[in-house]
Amino acid sequence: MQRCFDLAALGEGHTAPNPMVGAVLVYEGRIIGEGFHAEYGGPHAEVNAVASVPASLRHLIPASTLYVSLEPCCITGKTGACTSLILKEGIKKVVVSCLDMTPGVAGQGVALLKAAGVEVELGLLEPQGHFLSRVRNHFVTRRAPYVMVKYAATPAGCFAPQPAARAWITHPYTQRLTHRLRSATAAILVGTQTALLDDPGLDNRLFYGPSPLRVVLDRRLRLPGHLKIFDGSLPTLIVHESEAGAKTHRAAYLQLPFDADLLNNLLAALYERKISSLLVEGGAQLIQSFFDAGLWQEAIVYTGSREFEHGLPAPRVPGVCVQTEQIGTDSLRRFVPHSC
Repeated sequence: MQRCFDLAALGEGHTAPNPMVGAVLVYEGRIIGEGFHAEYGGPHAEVNAVASVPASLRHLIPASTLYVSLEPCCITGKTGACTSLILKEGIKKVVVSCLDMTPGVAGQGVALLKAAGVEVELGLLEPQGHFLSRVRNHFVTRRAPYVMVKYAATPAGCFAPQPAARAWITHPYTQRLTHRLRSATAAILVGTQTALLDDPGLDNRLFYGPSPLRVVLDRRLRLPGHLKIFDGSLPTLIVHESEAGAKTHRAAYLQLPFDADLLNNLLAALYERKISSLLVEGGAQLIQSFFDAGLWQEAIVYTGSREFEHGLPAPRVPGVCVQTEQIGTDSLRRFVPHSC
């Protein structure tokens, strides 16, 4: 099953809004086939695992055990149902880490296999399976993107220097880890002040993989066209309220009321666009608004070694730390809400 997880991770950044899934076929302790879901719309992990079995070993498939990190689907979408493939190949035992909460699946895939006489073992390394599939399962059950908040702070707890200026807090290696996070996320969000002050590219130039959709809050459409977000290199969505103002920059536009329901309405609009995950990168007020509204599922906080003589206090995460890691002179802490 751990091999399934490792395979699944190879599809990171390419499968959304579908989940990352890995599958392994084992005959008498020997792997004879393996595969993963490589891209959205492409064959599922089970299909690729079966297809990878050499012709000389295909007669062993019915006597093999199929390990899969997520419940096999039983519905037909862009591809056929994986349960149908399992039955067609005569596989008699399937080991599943956790359920796929997609409507129409959510335990029905396991039930269908059992009804057809397949032995199904559910729950192997289940916590790791849930973590791997957390974005997809949140997206299909909550009908909203999985929200990750990321920011850096100084040891004294400062978010940025005062007066406001662009300043790096973390080591360049840590910045590469941030870009890796971007490569695994469908969209990235910043506010007007961050766009003006930092002029960020919001791309994934420091790591492999795709760049996220750039989403920028610009209530009164006052961001100038020379900013990097308008360079046309990546899809960009400007969220605004104003009827007036230029909409001629190279971007798409979404009009929403900037009221108490802004964040909920934004998440709903991103869901309709099949954006399964959102990385909130700043600024401090925007991050705090997600915390205050309880509209976050994970927070990554980097602590660097740099200090400011005068600094803006960093947001306070209303959650519990579940992971701590040292990265050279920096540290990483991962938080989840108290209710998790």
